[in-house]
Amino acid sequence: MPQNQFLLLKMTNISSLKTEFLEHSEIERNLSQYTIKMYDYCLRDFVEFAKKHLGKDIVDLSEINLDLVKDYRINLNRRISSKSRESFKVSTQNEFLVALRSFLKFLAVEKNLQVLEIAKLRLAKPEARVPKFLNDEQLDRFLSVQNIERKSGVRDRAILEVLFSTGLRVGELVKLNVDDVKNAFESKEFNVIGKGRKVRVVYLSESAVIWLKKYLSLRKDSYKPLFLRYSGKLPEVNDPDGESFRLTARSIQRLVKKYILKAGISVDATPHTLRHTFATDLLTKGADLRSVQELLGHSNIQTTQIYTHLTNPQLKEVFEKFHKK
Repeated sequence: MPQNQFLLLKMTNISSLKTEFLEHSEIERNLSQYTIKMYDYCLRDFVEFAKKHLGKDIVDLSEINLDLVKDYRINLNRRISSKSRESFKVSTQNEFLVALRSFLKFLAVEKNLQVLEIAKLRLAKPEARVPKFLNDEQLDRFLSVQNIERKSGVRDRAILEVLFSTGLRVGELVKLNVDDVKNAFESKEFNVIGKGRKVRVVYLSESAVIWLKKYLSLRKDSYKPLFLRYSGKLPEVNDPDGESFRLTARSIQRLVKKYILKAGISVDATPHTLRHTFATDLLTKGADLRSVQELLGHSNIQTTQIYTHLTNPQLKEVFEKFHKK
């Protein structure tokens, strides 16, 4: 078939096209496994919607038009999350559209297929986000309620100190290995692979180093993962590196909530709250936005700007000077 001839393929072939797209995203675009899984989930969701909406078992690519996408967006907007029992946030809805746009771009550019132009698929403007963070007093309480008489308590304190010191995402934290930080105690810095597999430098505070050393001094194993679980399911039989002992992101989320409650802090905190606290603390103390962007690993400075209205001391000065009672 001529290279320049646009093809119309049945939806039955989309599964193979989707596989090619996911492999292209992983190998050529170097996207993370999290993003690959998200694309896969979102595209399967769209395909199922298209089948039901059009009343067909097989749908042509030509039928992916603006009307279908509009109906899909309405469907997403009216859905209720099984977890939160609330409507999908605009940011969540946009994730489904981002996956669809990426897939259509792949089909047009890499496969030379006639598909809906992605320029016509505009993302909705996300709702304004106000990041949750801990103030100094809350942070001190939060970092002082671990039972450091227990090995798990020392480990948890080390985890929380590292999160606040580095601003790591929870997914980045759980991937850390002992060698990543053990070789960084002198320099107090190490490289981490973030979103899009981009490498950035993060820094350890003196407190983070102290608690990491305490935690590692209690380890009598030679396992590779930095943070290990001490309970839960049995380890895998053939696991010399201890990968089956590696703490999961979900485990970190649970321990953050545990200590927030124990500290009596009325913030619905997650590991990301410590990332927000890290950024807010830096900006409040005078760090420039570009530096904080680099430390957080944000590809777009607009993402970092969500913190600026919380940390601009001049706003309070203007208020006190000009707003008279």
